[in-house]
Amino acid sequence: MTLWTSVLLCVVIAIPSSLLSQDSLPAREQRRSLDLTINGVGLSIGDSRRVTGLRLNFRDTRLERVNGINATIWHPEEGGAGDIYGLALGIPSTGGRTIKGLTIGILGASAEERMSGIGIGGIGLGAGEEMRGIFIGGVGMGTGGDINGIAIGGAGAGSGGNARGLLVGGIGAGVAGSIEGGLIAGIGGGAGGSIRGLAIAGVGVASATDLTGVIIGGIGAGAGGDAKGLVIAGIGAGVGGDFQGLSLTGVGMGVANDLRGVAITAGGIGAGGDITGITIGGLGVGSGGTLRYLTIGGIGVGAPAVEGFALGGVAVGGLRLQGLMVAGAMVRVERTGELHGVGVSPFNYIRGNQRGLTIGLVNYARSLNGVQVGLINIASSNPSGRKVLPIVNWGSSR
Repeated sequence: MTLWTSVLLCVVIAIPSSLLSQDSLPAREQRRSLDLTINGVGLSIGDSRRVTGLRLNFRDTRLERVNGINATIWHPEEGGAGDIYGLALGIPSTGGRTIKGLTIGILGASAEERMSGIGIGGIGLGAGEEMRGIFIGGVGMGTGGDINGIAIGGAGAGSGGNARGLLVGGIGAGVAGSIEGGLIAGIGGGAGGSIRGLAIAGVGVASATDLTGVIIGGIGAGAGGDAKGLVIAGIGAGVGGDFQGLSLTGVGMGVANDLRGVAITAGGIGAGGDITGITIGGLGVGSGGTLRYLTIGGIGVGAPAVEGFALGGVAVGGLRLQGLMVAGAMVRVERTGELHGVGVSPFNYIRGNQRGLTIGLVNYARSLNGVQVGLINIASSNPSGRKVLPIVNWGSSR
């Protein structure tokens, strides 16, 4: 037997029974592919429907399923994508309906519905409904649904649903839903829902609802709802609800409701509700409710109620001051308010009731229940002989 006879015999043996009975197939179907398979297993060259093994095609127009390797030159036609289990290889581009396994596109790759496993696209990578696994897009990657795993886009990464895992965008990263895990963006990152975990952005990080975890924004960080954890922002941070944790900002921190924990900024700190913990503002600290424990303001500290220790570079003021109040110029209590504790400043101006001790150059109390120590001490509630005294004044008005 000659060499050519042996080769011919091998080819004949490899031809599947479907090709041996071509008279039973329409002519159009016969011209779509060359299938060197046995029981659907082997090599298919062309636009075949189903194969297990290696399938090579220019562009899919009617694919149903591949188990193994599907290598194409271009994306499928509309309605022509199928399910690929194994390797989807694009030289330079490929796609499928559902892809599970390894997806590689020199230019890009996409799945109409779901992509899971590992995906790499030289320019872009995407799926219509869900991506689950590890995905890298040279320029961008995204899905209309959820991302579960690690997703990296050279310029941007995004999801129309939720993201669980790590989402990285060289310029930006964001989701329409919530993020659980990690978010890293060169410029900006955000979520239409909540962010839970680690979020870092060169310019800013924001969520429409809650922020929980470690949030770092080169310029700013914001939450439409509550924020809990560590928040660091080069300029400022804003919270639409409550904040609980540690906040470090360059210029300011604002909270719509309550702030609980530690907040430090070179500028100002403000809350619409109570502030409880340690607050240090290079310019000032203010609250619409009660300031509790340790409060330091470079210029001033003010709230309807201040409790604990408050230090103001210029002034400390409020309706009700309780504890130790120290100011560079004035400690002030409004007319219907009260100082209950100690006030130390050059001018202690207690327009309400003083219960305790004031120390200063000039001390004034409309109603005195305690002691004044200073050069001039004025107590309007005292008898006429003790309304104004040097050095020390005292009183026990009802």
